[in-house]
Amino acid sequence: MPAGIVVANAILLTMDPSTPDPIRGWMSIGEDGRIDGLGEGVPPPGRTVVDVDGCFVAPGFVSAHSHLFTSGSRGLAADRPLYEWIEGMTRYTEHASAEDIYWCTLHGSLDFLNDGITTAYDFSSSRLSFRAASAGEGTYLGELRPQSFSDAQYRAKADSGIRFIHSVTLDEAAGTDEEVLSRVAHTVALDRGASGSAKSLGVAISGAVQWAESIRTARLEVEAMRRFSLINQPHLLETPFSIEAQQERFWWYEEVGALGPDLVFGHFLHTSSEIVKAAAAAGCAMAWQPTSNARLGSGIADIPGCLAAGMRVGVGLDDQSCTDVSDPWQNMRMGIYLLRASRRDASLLGPRQMLALHTLGSAQALSIDHEVGSLAVGKYGDFLVVDPTKPDLGPVWDPYATYVLACGLRNLKQVWVGGELLSESGSSLQHDDGRVAREVHTRLGTIARRLER
Repeated sequence: MPAGIVVANAILLTMDPSTPDPIRGWMSIGEDGRIDGLGEGVPPPGRTVVDVDGCFVAPGFVSAHSHLFTSGSRGLAADRPLYEWIEGMTRYTEHASAEDIYWCTLHGSLDFLNDGITTAYDFSSSRLSFRAASAGEGTYLGELRPQSFSDAQYRAKADSGIRFIHSVTLDEAAGTDEEVLSRVAHTVALDRGASGSAKSLGVAISGAVQWAESIRTARLEVEAMRRFSLINQPHLLETPFSIEAQQERFWWYEEVGALGPDLVFGHFLHTSSEIVKAAAAAGCAMAWQPTSNARLGSGIADIPGCLAAGMRVGVGLDDQSCTDVSDPWQNMRMGIYLLRASRRDASLLGPRQMLALHTLGSAQALSIDHEVGSLAVGKYGDFLVVDPTKPDLGPVWDPYATYVLACGLRNLKQVWVGGELLSESGSSLQHDDGRVAREVHTRLGTIARRLER
């Protein structure tokens, strides 16, 4: 672990509800990578000082919904709706080997880190292939890929240095119930065996009821959640097609007793007042992906309604192949702009609230807010150094408005995880970005040429 440091001369946007901010002062991080002090003015002596010269220091972004293996699939099926896009976007990765998918996932993890996303809930690529029956229907099928295909994606995230939740599909179309659950047990054991060497925040279930043929899928997911104490994030109510069928599947979750704090709905766009009420009453959360929802023409989430009902709401960058640029500032602005334009209300979702959703809100939705999401004593020292003077954005009248509405990747100077500098000026300090890029280009190019013969 790195030696303890103190970050000095900072404008701290802590996002900690118990701390009035911004704070013009300092933050200290111990040898264990956790924050052990912060305050106004000049820091106490005794540690290596990192003087940020008046820059913003804010929590690393938490992506509550991500598909890191898609980083090499940008530009595929660019004009197709969700299910047809999935099939087109995975045309090459579905033929990838375990080692191929390792490099794709490492590429995506470093892309996130270099762009200021320090924690990601990652939906690992299924071991089955996706097939779109129509714009509104799709399913996973085919021959089950080897376990190493899933394990390689875990290994890539662990090697990258990003903090992560490794989410796996049950792939229930392949095998008996106990065979399905044994695969989950393998991944849980893998994660526990890596404890201390990886920045894992646990394993989760990638719920698949949106594509399920029967309620069996929901029952299996609940069994996995309870047997292994896992959270579950299903994609649900995402596409604007077959809305009634999607809504019916929500009630499958209620029927099997899945609704509760460990169920996080990914997207949750085409809801009803009854569905939102039931989800909120049970303590469910949701993950909002404003940029990808707009890019795919999926819709606009009722974030004000979900928040008013009491749901925990997080924000994700989703697939790099449909968010296109893994820019959390663009993602925040897209969320604000879409809601304000669609409702013709410029008062909706202020900058501070939006930043909170993409940091602490995401951590709360995933039940990891005791570890990440804000700058507070006891949490990991995962933070960004953002310079509003390079390029210069003018006087900072409102730190939150400047940070959320005017800053971007061009202002991001450093990314720290656990008190360790991992990225500077958009480049990894722990990995050879060029080598990773060459591996992805070569491997996916080889697959493409083989398929196009």
